[in-house]
Amino acid sequence: MNDFNSNFPEDFEKFKGDFKKMYKNVIPVVGFFILVILGKTSFYQVEPEEEAIVIRLGKYIETNGPGLHFKLPLGIDQAIKLKTKRRLQAEFGFRTANTGTRVTTYSRGNYDDESHMLTGDLNIANVEWVVQYEISDPYKFQFKTKEPIVNVRDVSESIMRRVVGDRLVTDVLTTGRNEIEIEAKKLMQEVINKYDMGIKIVVVKLQDVNPPEKVKASFNEVNAAKQEQEKMINQAETAYNRVIPEARGKAEKLVSQAEGYAAALINRAKGDGENFATVLKAYNRAPAITRKRIYLETMETIFDRMENVTIVDSRVKGLLPVFNKLNQKSE
Repeated sequence: MNDFNSNFPEDFEKFKGDFKKMYKNVIPVVGFFILVILGKTSFYQVEPEEEAIVIRLGKYIETNGPGLHFKLPLGIDQAIKLKTKRRLQAEFGFRTANTGTRVTTYSRGNYDDESHMLTGDLNIANVEWVVQYEISDPYKFQFKTKEPIVNVRDVSESIMRRVVGDRLVTDVLTTGRNEIEIEAKKLMQEVINKYDMGIKIVVVKLQDVNPPEKVKASFNEVNAAKQEQEKMINQAETAYNRVIPEARGKAEKLVSQAEGYAAALINRAKGDGENFATVLKAYNRAPAITRKRIYLETMETIFDRMENVTIVDSRVKGLLPVFNKLNQKSE
């Protein structure tokens, strides 16, 4: 006991010296670790396809784009990163099964509840489509809606049923696909904006659109009949376009010929009338001479049309009839 009391001051001083020495060595190490922790919790990196929402003690502060940014350390500020530049995709009526290989395969499984839709003419169509969208406002996407991905699917399915329900089944299966895509995209964006979800619809694309399997064969027969009907209508219109203009051309030609013939007759009649008036004037001035001239001109015209004509005076006696026989042979 006496030995302990006598050595206590020396042991205490020794311990005190060792503690100070150890303290001096530990402080730099602890300080280094503190600086490392502060550095790691004070800076964060946002990638090019990302945006970061900064929350300070549960309150939204700001949204930062790509790059290195500062925030208050030790959990005072939190940075929530969202891939706002990446295009997300929702599939309806099928699911992408494997994209790891060069050939993408799809699994249609049993998604009839999504794809079977009632058209405006009370038929059923099996509609498969894809919706691609991006995060336009990270704050709204993160905090304004509880489940934005689920909401996008619900809105898309509801709008697609509405758009398809306003159209005939033939339009849905054939010519109306582009109009359906455009209208569905517009209406989806309006609903999403109304609920302030911070999402931008980029593409609405119809994939396979077919009648249900149970009625597919009958539908194909009806479709083939409609195509045959359209073919016959086109052939009839082609024949109509060929025959009718030709008939109209012939009719116009006949009308033109008739009008020309009528004009010629009228002109000839006018000429004959004017000629008769001239002859009448001459006849009135000298009736005898005019009668003789008309007679001679008429006889000249008549005899000019004949060949081998022999005129014999009835008063000539003893004329042999040989001339008549020769004339008959020559004729």
